[in-house]
Amino acid sequence: MSNMVRGVCPHDCPDTCALQITVENGKAVAVKGDPAHPTTAGVLCTKVSRYTERTYHPDRLLYPQKRIGKKGEGKFERISWDEALTCISEKLTEIAAKNPLAILPYSYAGTMGLLQGDGMSQRFFHRIGASFLDRTICATAGGAGYKYTIGSRIGTDTEQTQNARLIIIWGGNPIASNLHFWTRAQEAKRHGAKLIAIDPYRSLTAEKCHQHIALLPGTDAALALGLMHVLIRDNLLDHDYIAQHTLGFEQLRLRAAEWLPEQVAIVCGISAAEIEQLAREYGESARRGEASLIRMNYGVQRTHGGGMAVRNIACLPALVGAWRHAAGGVQLSLSDAFPKNTSFLQRPDLFPAGQAQRTINMSTIGDALLQEASAEFGPAIEALIVYNSNPVAVAPESAKVAQGFAREDLFTVVLEHFQTDTADYADILLPATTQLEHTDIHSTYGHLYMMANNPAIAPLGEAKPNTEIFRLLAQKMGWDDSCFHESDDQMASQAFLRDDPRAAGFDWNRLKQQGWQKVSLPDAPFAHGDFATPSGKCEFFCQRMQDDGLDPLPTYIPPYESVASNPELAREFPLAMISPPARNFLNSTFVNVQSLRDVEGEPHLDIHPQDAAARDIGHGDRVRIFNRRGSFTAKARVTDKTRAGLVVGLSIWWKKLASDDKNTNEVTSQRLTDMGGGPTFYDLLVQVEKVQAVVPAVAG
Repeated sequence: MSNMVRGVCPHDCPDTCALQITVENGKAVAVKGDPAHPTTAGVLCTKVSRYTERTYHPDRLLYPQKRIGKKGEGKFERISWDEALTCISEKLTEIAAKNPLAILPYSYAGTMGLLQGDGMSQRFFHRIGASFLDRTICATAGGAGYKYTIGSRIGTDTEQTQNARLIIIWGGNPIASNLHFWTRAQEAKRHGAKLIAIDPYRSLTAEKCHQHIALLPGTDAALALGLMHVLIRDNLLDHDYIAQHTLGFEQLRLRAAEWLPEQVAIVCGISAAEIEQLAREYGESARRGEASLIRMNYGVQRTHGGGMAVRNIACLPALVGAWRHAAGGVQLSLSDAFPKNTSFLQRPDLFPAGQAQRTINMSTIGDALLQEASAEFGPAIEALIVYNSNPVAVAPESAKVAQGFAREDLFTVVLEHFQTDTADYADILLPATTQLEHTDIHSTYGHLYMMANNPAIAPLGEAKPNTEIFRLLAQKMGWDDSCFHESDDQMASQAFLRDDPRAAGFDWNRLKQQGWQKVSLPDAPFAHGDFATPSGKCEFFCQRMQDDGLDPLPTYIPPYESVASNPELAREFPLAMISPPARNFLNSTFVNVQSLRDVEGEPHLDIHPQDAAARDIGHGDRVRIFNRRGSFTAKARVTDKTRAGLVVGLSIWWKKLASDDKNTNEVTSQRLTDMGGGPTFYDLLVQVEKVQAVVPAVAG
């Protein structure tokens, strides 16, 4: 007996694909893209097309377990759900009686679902009065810069991409991380569009664009200022749009005048001619009435000045009037297009009235776990509940993260599908369901469809949905609040605001049957202004930034660590490093799927021939990458895909699956971005040296 079930890809990707799961005799046998869904169009990435391999993986966690070895050893024994829940509730009750702020959740986007992500779980942590987690590790820097300028995370609809005639892919590699945008960009290319990639590294995407501008990491804001200079100098402007729908043009004009292309070229490590040409193409395309689209991605923001870089780029469409076209403008994220009923889902009103509050930044979890109690910090963290994340692998300055997780006085609970690097440090390990085994409802950040996920199969073993785990914990805590008795269907039915015109006609039962429903937005959301800023305009000058202690105009904030900004450090560690996603992984998800890991092979470091020769490094040599924070090893790939002075380590590997039990986050920093409190994964200097082979001693 065979049937088809509608689902959604839950992973941290803008595509949020509609799935068709084929089930035979209670077992999922195939996961395919839904051909009727407008953005998925029947196509899945290699990772998700093999989703059954993940669900039925022989290493799936199927039963609750408790630790029997030292933290980090990964030794566990099976226990019952009742024993696990009793242990957790008793420990949390004990800690909360002293100070509930000593309890911290740690989660991110292992699933993007509104229920299994941070629905019932947030109710639980609000009710107990735990510390808040500032979930910064991906997009907060760019989100802050974008919202200062545009007002909300809304931009060009992906479904318009094929109608653009100039597409600038800035700080992203959509072949690996935004496949369905790339499909439409390729269609635009076939229709005569020009594609330009701006990226320090010649990625798979950059190789297939007409032009690649390989700027230095962390200099995107300067490039945007150089483009503004040329656009204004050469009068490649839409004066009518500027007059009606922008704020602060005269101040911007004076600021941009300081950024001569020749100076910008030095900062960015590119030629002035590249800046001049790009500005002319962008301005003249708009002047011809053609749609010009900037697809900005998160690589732009993972340096010290990342928020400002996104802000500067977000100013460009308003200068040339690119927002007039449905296929023009800029897209960073579409998250704010969805009228989510967050207060209902997460119930912040449950937080105890009058209790002190504290927020911990997830990007500095290493320092936070090692912080002793103090008047400034508050209580030391005594309990950590991790779900939908793998911080020991993905958080920066990994040695400190592991040191913090290794504390014997830290009570750690991990909800997981597999025994990840983080799971090895758990005191209690709980088996969670995969997307094929539970109900969920999704918004997206790369298209405009509300999405429903129906469970296709029964949970394997004793695995439970995150929602059910936190319901059961609430019951063990003795709480009788009605919100902890609501089912997933009841929660999903109110996940979006029905009275918001963007979600007109939203009905959960109908959504489950149809699979998706598009939110209602204008085709060109800012064609007539209507920005969600206080002024209703694109704010070149932003008073809110000034009020927050930031420069109210576009500027350039150099990296913490670069040859130009920190020459003393660069004498010891002369190479910049970035670690963009590997094509066959999604952050640390899928790394343990053997067929995908076989394609990636092992951790590699791409190094320019000039830098390799200076270090006597040959293609295939094992190398050590290090700075003052730590080190890891990888196999060298000598290639001109990276520019001289830059090394690239595609990530994120599970540490336990690397030959040296380490990954790139050994060398990344816990320093934060200029705004939004984001991480600076691409803002670091390293040295690289050849690992000399050990020659066995010959018995005499």
